[in-house]
Amino acid sequence: MQTPKENYELVIIGGGPIGIACALEAEKKGISYVILEKGCLVNSLYHYPTNMTFFSTSEKLELDNIPFISNNPKPGKREALEYYRRITVANKINIHLFEEVTAVESTEGSGHVVKTTKSEYHTSKVIIATGFYDIPNYLGVPGEDLPKVSHYYNDPHYYATQKTIVVGASNSAVDAALEIYRKGGDVTMIVRKPEIGERVKYWVRPDIVNRIEEGSIKAYFNAGIKEIRTKEVIIDTDEGEVSIPNDFVLLLTGYRPNFGFLQNIGINLSEDGRKIPEYDPETMETNISGIYLAGVICGGTETHKWFIENSRVHAKMIMNDIGK
Repeated sequence: MQTPKENYELVIIGGGPIGIACALEAEKKGISYVILEKGCLVNSLYHYPTNMTFFSTSEKLELDNIPFISNNPKPGKREALEYYRRITVANKINIHLFEEVTAVESTEGSGHVVKTTKSEYHTSKVIIATGFYDIPNYLGVPGEDLPKVSHYYNDPHYYATQKTIVVGASNSAVDAALEIYRKGGDVTMIVRKPEIGERVKYWVRPDIVNRIEEGSIKAYFNAGIKEIRTKEVIIDTDEGEVSIPNDFVLLLTGYRPNFGFLQNIGINLSEDGRKIPEYDPETMETNISGIYLAGVICGGTETHKWFIENSRVHAKMIMNDIGK
């Protein structure tokens, strides 16, 4: 069967908030476009923990000055899903969901061909607005592939009454530890550094510090996982190896962008370990003519550098360049 071909002036890869922001700007410029998203609408956000609360206030998450009304100063996941869904539907955003991009091929003078699991698109411009939540940072330790191990956390009820180890000290790890503890779980945190991360939400950090100090949540600092076994976990500490009886392990050690996808396209990455893609900070255009980056993908391994609040401007910057 022959693959159907579709022509657009612009193809946006990634249907998250920043991809939607790019589509809204394309509408203003009268540029024909399509968003290609491998999962559901705002797929990464959909897979965030059920009770997640944003660090940013609602106005910092708004797109195109469309008001984001929240019941709380810091909106939660469900409110954000509702907000971005309403924007997409009300503005009739042209988005193809559950269609994964498999390759982007560029020909000098002939634009780009974007190939997906369902179709093939010919375009002169491409925006890559993919996130970083799909590829976990694996530890590479024995037992990491056991069924009781997960790199994602959703709801605390699942871990009620269970001995759960949470690895990490960032927002995701701290939120999981506190929620599971409050649902009756026996929680132990394994933290590589000597203290809870400084980037943890300022209204949450005192809570986790106090729970650890009072002994409600156990914590091993300057420690790391050595081996995960069916009924226990072996960790390395300053005092030597420790065996901890265990039912579940949450390895919440962060995530990273799909660097292989960028490299296959031909986008240069820095060689200093941070893997920051090459792009013009004024236009967001990469080393490949007509291919732009937007959102968290711009930060390489520094996934804390770009987020919705400070990368919404990428959409206007890109469209201003395309519209010249």
